[in-house]
Order: sequence, then C-alpha cells, then structure tokens
Amino acid sequence: MARVSVSIGSNIDRDRHVRACLDALTATFGALAVSRVFESEPVGFEDGRNFYNLVAVFASDWPVGELQAWCKRLEFANGRRKDSPKFSPRTLDIDLLTVGDLTGFQDGVELPRAEILHHAFVLLPLAELLPDARHPLTGRTYRDHWASFAAGDQRLWPVEFVWAGRTISRAD
Repeated sequence: MARVSVSIGSNIDRDRHVRACLDALTATFGALAVSRVFESEPVGFEDGRNFYNLVAVFASDWPVGELQAWCKRLEFANGRRKDSPKFSPRTLDIDLLTVGDLTGFQDGVELPRAEILHHAFVLLPLAELLPDARHPLTGRTYRDHWASFAAGDQRLWPVEFVWAGRTISRAD
C-alpha cells in the first residue's frame, strides 16, 4: 500500500463539494488524514471567487492511472465540465500530489506534482499534514520547503470547516 496525497480545491459551493469529495474518498479508500482547510485567492485568474483548499492522505494499492481516473470521475460527478477553461471557477478540483515515492511520468501523470513547490495553497496544507515527510525528488521535508517558501502574493488563511460531525479546521 502506498501513501497517496491529493490536493482538493473548490470555489463554487465550496462547503458542499469539499465535503462530497472527503465523503467519496473515505467511502472508497477508508481512513483519511486531512489538513486544515484554507481559503485562498484564485491563482492565474482574477475574476473567480476565492477557493477552499486542503490536502488529504490515504493508503491505496491502486495504479496511478486508476487513481487519476477516479479523481476525474469524481470531479465530473460534482459538476466539473470537461470543456471548462483552465483558469475558471471549479466545483471540484482533485490533483494527485504524490503516490508513495514514485517519480516521473506514471500512467501519464507526473509525480510528484510540480505545484507542490510552487503554490502556497498546496504546500502549506501538505507541510502541516506531513511535516516530516520528504519530497520524493528534493529529499527535503515539506516543513523545510514551507519554511523557505516565498509566498509572494499567494495569500491564504485557515477557515472553520466541519466534516462528518467534527471540526477539521478552525480559523486563526
């Protein structure tokens, strides 16, 4: 079984879609470790609403291609359109970040996902959830990567979020 990490984002009916994603992940893969939920301004486009972003981690023995296909099916089941432009509002966005220590292209998916080291809304939740885990390419811990990250204009902040009857995130 490999440890799989995924980033989850939504800026349309955020609470509903994030909860639906976490419910589906749990129903399919079992126990999840979940980061705090962060609100962030959209990166790459200015006319969108703020996103909720978080990271979830679970164990799976599925091949990368099956994991990727499952994530895309869940996005579409939650209203994501195949023809939507890259930088547009999203009901649900699920991206594979890591699958164990796999690197390079696996079933057409690049691992680890490059966004880990470029976007605060991916790196901060990952660093909080798995601070001592090491990035498969750099060998540095996610905590170290976050400590040296230059966030620039990538603003994000934790928000209150309740899932499955428990508070998984609190606003600071």
